[in-house]
Amino acid sequence: MKYPFHFISLGLVLLLGACNWHKSLEPEALTQLYSEPLSPPDKPLRVFHIGHSLVNRQMPLMLENLAGPGHEHRSQLGWGASLKSHWEPSVPINGFEVENAHERYQDARKAVASGEFDVLVLTEAVEIKDSIKHNDSPRYIREWTRAARAANPQIRVYLYELWHHLNDPKGWLERLDEDLGLYWEGVLLAQGLAHGDTGGPVHVIPAGQVLGRLAREVEARGGVGEMRSREDLFYLSEKGERDMIHLSELGNFLVALTHYAVLYHRPPPVVPPPIIRADGTTMPPPSPELFRLMSEVVWSVVTSYPKTGVAQKK
Repeated sequence: MKYPFHFISLGLVLLLGACNWHKSLEPEALTQLYSEPLSPPDKPLRVFHIGHSLVNRQMPLMLENLAGPGHEHRSQLGWGASLKSHWEPSVPINGFEVENAHERYQDARKAVASGEFDVLVLTEAVEIKDSIKHNDSPRYIREWTRAARAANPQIRVYLYELWHHLNDPKGWLERLDEDLGLYWEGVLLAQGLAHGDTGGPVHVIPAGQVLGRLAREVEARGGVGEMRSREDLFYLSEKGERDMIHLSELGNFLVALTHYAVLYHRPPPVVPPPIIRADGTTMPPPSPELFRLMSEVVWSVVTSYPKTGVAQKK
């Protein structure tokens, strides 16, 4: 059967477009994008968070308390929301009305287009394999980054590396070890940055790596302070039921410390400042012994992973 030329041409265009969309950087080329660290910021930052309940309302407030006067944040969240759902008007954001019913909410598309933010933190939905398969994660990392840098070429864009369910059949620590290179770098970054049109790399906030490192350290020592095991990083209900993916206050604080170290290129403070919760109450600080270990782990991970953009330890 013979096909009209215009059908053949259209088929070639679609095929080439599909192939081009899924082009990917080789590991060496991706690594090269991060060969030079970013300069430390010289002022408090205005940060916009796009994501879901693993961002939540409390963690960015903890970061604001850590950073001190002048740091500001806004966010757009949902329930298990993908970057695609935040970008595409036709894709609903589950839980939008509930998760954004607070004074720090701002429309994500308008916020990014304003050029008024210094930092954009992108958070993809997990299970990360499902997001890659169904939500075209690399494409929307590229879309958000291109839009942010079109409005503000100096904006710093970060990918917030997450974790999976504590009871994952493959193993929680095993998934953290494997998924960083396999999915977060090997797909999200390698494909999202492969077109060379994002105005620079997307750096990484390695929260999953920090959670895993602290869990290993604490468990190897038989407990440190009030933390006995990885389970203490996850939320425990009043009924004594452990949440398998949402963090406890301690876990959220560790993630906030990681954001602080990456965004400000500073180790966590020697003594934690007062952390004000969303309801106005003050969070009890971790014990000095545990906080010291948390700080050491955060800074060690951040300064031994060039994709954070922070100068690496010698």
